[in-house]
Amino acid sequence: MSTMELAANIPLPPSSSTLATSRSSSLPGSFDSSSLPPTDRGRRAWSFLAAAFIVQAIVWGFPNSYGVFLNEYLQDDSYTSQAGATALLPLIGTLSSGVIYCASIIVNPIIARYPQQRQKLMWLGAALTSGSLFGASSATKIHQLIILQGILYAAGGILLYLPSLSFMSEWFVVRRGTANGILFAGNTTGGLLLPFILPHLFSIYGMATTLRILAGITGALLALLLPFAAKGRLPHSRARVHGPVPRGLADWSRNRTFWLFLTINTIQGLAYFVPIVYLPTFATSLNINASTSAIALALLNGGNIVGRLSMGYLSDRVNPWILALSSLLVTSAATFVLWGVLSSSLAGLLAFGIAYGSVAGGWSSLWTGFIRPLAHDDATASTTLYGYLLLSRGIGNIVSTPISARLYAAAGGPNATAHNSRHTGFDVGEGRFRNMILYVGTCFAGAAVFAAIGLGWGMLEGETASRSARSERRV
Repeated sequence: MSTMELAANIPLPPSSSTLATSRSSSLPGSFDSSSLPPTDRGRRAWSFLAAAFIVQAIVWGFPNSYGVFLNEYLQDDSYTSQAGATALLPLIGTLSSGVIYCASIIVNPIIARYPQQRQKLMWLGAALTSGSLFGASSATKIHQLIILQGILYAAGGILLYLPSLSFMSEWFVVRRGTANGILFAGNTTGGLLLPFILPHLFSIYGMATTLRILAGITGALLALLLPFAAKGRLPHSRARVHGPVPRGLADWSRNRTFWLFLTINTIQGLAYFVPIVYLPTFATSLNINASTSAIALALLNGGNIVGRLSMGYLSDRVNPWILALSSLLVTSAATFVLWGVLSSSLAGLLAFGIAYGSVAGGWSSLWTGFIRPLAHDDATASTTLYGYLLLSRGIGNIVSTPISARLYAAAGGPNATAHNSRHTGFDVGEGRFRNMILYVGTCFAGAAVFAAIGLGWGMLEGETASRSARSERRV
């Protein structure tokens, strides 16, 4: 039985309780925990996870494939002729994902206090996401796209995304890392499929009609999926928790390891989203057509699925600091070598997309390994700590856009040197992407340094605990 179930059924004395509930929220009569469906197994747990997987694919499919949208927007004179187009158009994709990350710090407490409203929030999110795409189909100004395809879409996305995480914490306890990896793999599945589909839709129907088609499909799919995905394991009246803050939430603020990981998570976010936004534009600079250039982004997102599933599996079994350090070091090397040196050809660029997605894409599946020691099996604490990690990643995501746009514009101005031949990826587009590649690789390398510190702390703490245990046995 989980901590939340115990708290809902047995109010503990104030002197020793770490989690209490209001009697007004309890159903009359005794509570038989055997009436609940099992955790980590069974038809209802796996049907929830399957539906939530597809919901995540829908929510994150558009932000993860925004590079294809950006490539189309940058070739449309009606947008590029507007002031600040080079800096503002990339911001649309960043906001569509970054706001989801950052707003979690606001939405999570609401979900934790009113979990019985999670289903309604998810239905509202479905209406906002499909409605924002339909509204964007009529936009003629960049600021309208920012509001509709960026901010409003993200508002709907977060109302679908965070309740799914909360429900997942109820359904999966022992296998939460694996379930988390599956759920996060859904985040990139849409980004794997859409880059193959969007260029053809753009060429046949144009941007406006394509957005209307996507809005209709999105609304219909969510209407079919939410009866399964918007369903928790615990009764609503028993899920609501009152009283003192759970020990997990109190402990994290004093845990230096978690603060260090928050810092690393932010730095990783400063770099991770840049290739997702600019890879199709980079491919176009290789004189590759739109459909082929989108393949690089699709392979990156496909690699993400592998990375998130494998990292989710490993996070249940391997020291998360070892996984974090390995991921950051390999990603930094792949950025400098595969993107910076070898991507002057399509084959090199595709190799980078696969490697980058497979290694860097699994990052968010590591979060469970850092959260579990603090939250244990407390769904409220787990969801709240996820919120802080989402916030730090979102900050990195949003801040990275003006930085990368500035690097892109600065390298490709009127004084840019033309290259008669492209010997390396650094030379592509008259060197326009050189500083961007250096920035991404350096961010991952810097984050790896902090991860090495975290691993060292963990080893020292382990040695200290071992010495203490040996001393107690002698006594």
